[in-house]
Amino acid sequence: MIFKLDLHIHSIYSKDSSNTIDNIIKRIKKLGLDGFALTDHDTLNGISEASQKKDDLLFIPALEVSAKNAHILAFDPIELIPDNLGIIETVEIIHEQGALAILAHPYGLPRSWVNRKIVEQANFDAIEVANSAQFPYRYILKKNLRLANKLSLPEIGGSDSHVPSTIGKAYTLIESSSRDIDDILESIKKGHTKWYGSPISFVQRIEKYLPKKEKMIA
Repeated sequence: MIFKLDLHIHSIYSKDSSNTIDNIIKRIKKLGLDGFALTDHDTLNGISEASQKKDDLLFIPALEVSAKNAHILAFDPIELIPDNLGIIETVEIIHEQGALAILAHPYGLPRSWVNRKIVEQANFDAIEVANSAQFPYRYILKKNLRLANKLSLPEIGGSDSHVPSTIGKAYTLIESSSRDIDDILESIKKGHTKWYGSPISFVQRIEKYLPKKEKMIA
């Protein structure tokens, strides 16, 4: 079975996002995606609401951890991962919880610009190569792909959406034996993935920084 998932979406539980859980689910269904990962910044507060409202969508509870000089996606963590720790230590804590550790937007100034030698030691499970918010998109995509190829790590894509209109701008096709989360995550780890993506527009980029009351769109 092939599942089409946006593996990097933020909700209003992230301070810089205007995506409500309802709008995320509505948008995912409208686009014909099979599901999504909720990856709010350093909080798991939206997981319960998303789990209750996901309906028949495939939902991956997740977290974007703000490590030193990198952002790391933890897929299916048991509890909150401390922020502001080193990359290697953060990955170790994620793995101790049985979760997947994925390097988000490795070269995404001003958010992150990783040291390859440290990344090589960190034992990541995959790298997010297609991130719709990265800029300039194609240049950074090539750098991300070179890093993933150098480390022989699986590649994924996610929109890094903070506003409804950008959901699904990048996504991942995952070949899995079932819809079970453990099987989905195992497929990612084995590299049974294919990413697709395109950059967000200039208007969508600045929309993220507008007051939330102006950003609430269906």
